[in-house]
Amino acid sequence: MDGNGRWAKRRHMPRAFGHQRGVEAVRRTVRAAREMGLEALTLYAFSTENWRRPEDEIGALMGLLKRFIVDDLDEFAANNVRLKIIGDHSAFAPDVVELIDKAVARTAGNDGTTLAIALNYGAQDEIARAASKAAGKGAVTVETISAELDTADMPPLDLLIRTSGEVRLSNFLLWQAAYAEMCFLDVLWPDFTPDHLADALAQFAQRERRFGGR
Repeated sequence: MDGNGRWAKRRHMPRAFGHQRGVEAVRRTVRAAREMGLEALTLYAFSTENWRRPEDEIGALMGLLKRFIVDDLDEFAANNVRLKIIGDHSAFAPDVVELIDKAVARTAGNDGTTLAIALNYGAQDEIARAASKAAGKGAVTVETISAELDTADMPPLDLLIRTSGEVRLSNFLLWQAAYAEMCFLDVLWPDFTPDHLADALAQFAQRERRFGGR
């Protein structure tokens, strides 16, 4: 979900305003994903590198995260959405950790769309953690590493969408993206709509996936 800061800058507004509008795009996208029948949706919300940002921006992001969970949890529960966290959210403030853990527990029994939110997440860190756990249990193979990933209980990644016109993965789901289809959109995240999601899915449906075969 890239482009919140640039969206705000183009409107001569503070970055926090862009993040606020980005949360609105999250709500639109989650609702659309559920209505379209997607099995899982993963959103990259806060990376391991985001700690380098100014403290006031990090504080604003944490505030928005808390508000999003408080305001939307009832809707998740009512619509059979399962909330999952990938990454190490234990690094956040205790009140944020408690709020997240309660939200995850409340929706754990839901079997509709899984909404995975990447918090304090970096794919290289995830792979290193998974490999270390696999080594502690025996042989290190593709299968044993895959079983220790944060996404081990989720379906394979089919489509990876990046907004804002940037054409790179930025340490997101590197292992899972091995055979995923990529879609890079020249739209800033606050302007992302269900129509953009539908168009990306339509592009995906037209692609021939061979997974290394002919």
